Amino acid sequence: MDASPVVLATSFLGTPLSVLAFLAIIWVLRVSVRAALRRFKTTKLLGPPRTNLIFGVSKNILDSSDAGFIYEEWAKRYGSVYQVPTTLGGKRIMLCDTKAIAHYCARETWTYVLPSVTRHFFLRQLGRGILWAQGETHKRQRKSLTPAFSNHAIRNLTPIFYNSAYKMKAVWESLIDVNDGDNAIIEVQTWYSSRLDTMGLAGFSHDFGSIDGKSSAVAKMFDSLGASSKRSALNSSLFLLSQVFPILAYVPTPRNKLLNELQETMEEIATILLERTKKAEDAGVLGESEEKSIIGVLRRSDTDNTRIHLFVEEVLAQMKVLLVAGYETTSSKFSPALLELARYPDIQSKLRQELVAFGVDPTYDQLTNGLPYLDAVVHETLRLHPPVSEFVRVAVEDDVIPLAQPVRIKSGEVVHNISVARGTKIGINAACINRSEALWGLDAKIFLPERWLAEGGIPKEVQEVQGYRHLLTFMDGQRACLGKGFAVTEFKAVLSVLVKNFVFEMRDGPDTQVEMGRGMLPRPKLAGEEGTQVPLRVSRHNG
Repeated sequence: MDASPVVLATSFLGTPLSVLAFLAIIWVLRVSVRAALRRFKTTKLLGPPRTNLIFGVSKNILDSSDAGFIYEEWAKRYGSVYQVPTTLGGKRIMLCDTKAIAHYCARETWTYVLPSVTRHFFLRQLGRGILWAQGETHKRQRKSLTPAFSNHAIRNLTPIFYNSAYKMKAVWESLIDVNDGDNAIIEVQTWYSSRLDTMGLAGFSHDFGSIDGKSSAVAKMFDSLGASSKRSALNSSLFLLSQVFPILAYVPTPRNKLLNELQETMEEIATILLERTKKAEDAGVLGESEEKSIIGVLRRSDTDNTRIHLFVEEVLAQMKVLLVAGYETTSSKFSPALLELARYPDIQSKLRQELVAFGVDPTYDQLTNGLPYLDAVVHETLRLHPPVSEFVRVAVEDDVIPLAQPVRIKSGEVVHNISVARGTKIGINAACINRSEALWGLDAKIFLPERWLAEGGIPKEVQEVQGYRHLLTFMDGQRACLGKGFAVTEFKAVLSVLVKNFVFEMRDGPDTQVEMGRGMLPRPKLAGEEGTQVPLRVSRHNG
C-alpha cells in the first residue's frame, strides 16, 4: 500500500510540528496558485480602493446604515459591473447591470452556488432545507414545497391572515382605551409578533398565542437578536473573518450563543409539531385545517413514495425555515410600511379611502387584483425596503457574463461582457437595484406608490429586471423566494385591516429620523432609540 502524504512528510521532516508547517505552506501555495489563475482568467475590473488592510471595504459595507447607497455610488463611478476588495485580500464582483443579473439568476444553483460558509451557516442553524440545498437536491425540495404556496393554497389560508389582523386590532383598541381613549403610543415592530401566530396557524395549524399574551421562546429570542441596534466591533470583525476562516463562526459570542439557542428551540418546536401531525394522521383524525396547512403538504411529501420525496430531516428543516421567514422577513416589511404611511399622511389617507370605499374584507382574488392603491403601497414598500439585500454566490465553472451597458476595465478597454473564472465570488445588492436612480429615475429614493399606477411609471430599463414585479426583493431564478405570494397576500390582508381602522403618525412629528438597526435581518428603527424600536402614535379612525 502506498504511504500517505502525512506519513511521507513525517519521515522526511521528523516532527509533527514540522509536518503541520509543511502542510500549511502547501495549502498557502495551492490557494495562491488558484487565486493567480482566477486573476488571469477573470476580467480585471475597476472598483473602489481598499480602505482597510485586513477587511478591504467589507467593514464599510457591514457598518453602513444604507449599503445599497454605497453600491450605487460605486456603480456611478466605476460602471454597472465592478470589483470590490474584501477580507484578507479577497475580491468580489458586484453586478448592477440588468442583463448580467438576468444571466446570473438563470444559472443559479448550477454555475453560481452558495459560498460554503453560507451553506454551513444554513446547515448549522436551519438544517438540510431549501436554503441549504443545491442542484438536484434543491430542485427536488422546491418541487415538494411548491403546492404549499400555490394560489389555491394561499386562497385557503387567507382567512387565517385576517384572523390574526383582527386579533391585533382588538389588542390595539384596548391599548388606546387604557391610555385615554383617543390614541396610544404603540411599538408596532414588537407587536407584529402576531406574525408568529399567523405562521403557526397557516404553516402548522398551531396557535402560538403570542398576540394573546402567551410567552413564546422563539419570539423572545428573535426580539433579543434586535435588542442591540448595532453590531459591536468584535462581532463585526469575527463575522468578516469567518468568511475566510469558518471556524471563527463558532466563537461563543453572546449573539452566537443566542443563535444556537434559537436553533435548538426551533428544532424542539418543529419536532413536536411534526410528531403531533403524524399521530393525528395515523389515527385518521387529521382535520381540514391541518391538511391545508404547509406542514400537511410537507407530510404528504414525506409519506408519498415519489421522486419528490422529502425526508423527515428535510421536513424539520423546512419548518425551521418557515419559522424564521414567518417572523423576521414579514416583520421587516410590515414596520417600514407603517413608517412610510406615518411619514406621508396624504398617501395614508388615499389608501384608507380605497379600503373604506371597498367595504368588506377583500377575498384573496380581490387582494390580488381589486385594490390598485393597496397593491401600489405594498409594492413600493417592497421596492424601498427589501428584507434581504445582499446575495453572494461563487462560480463553480468558468463563465462569460453579458452586459446591457458596456463598461471600461482596468486596461482602458470598453467591453460588452466579462469573463469570470471558477472560484470567483459574485454579488448583487437588491436595495441598490430596487432604488437605483439610473434605473428608476431621480425620484428613486422617494416613497411614491403612484409610480405603480401611472402609464410609464415603471421605466423601460427597470422592466429588464426579471424578478417579481421587476424587483429583486424576492430575487429571481431557481432560488427566487418560493413564499412570495404567501408573504404579499398576508401583507395586504393585515395592512388593509389596520389602515382601515387606525390612523398612524410619527410619535415625535413628521421630521422624525429613521435609521436601520439589526435583528436576525436588518430592521428600521427610530434614530436614537434602543434596539429596533418603532413607536408610532396610533389612533382610531372614526370616519
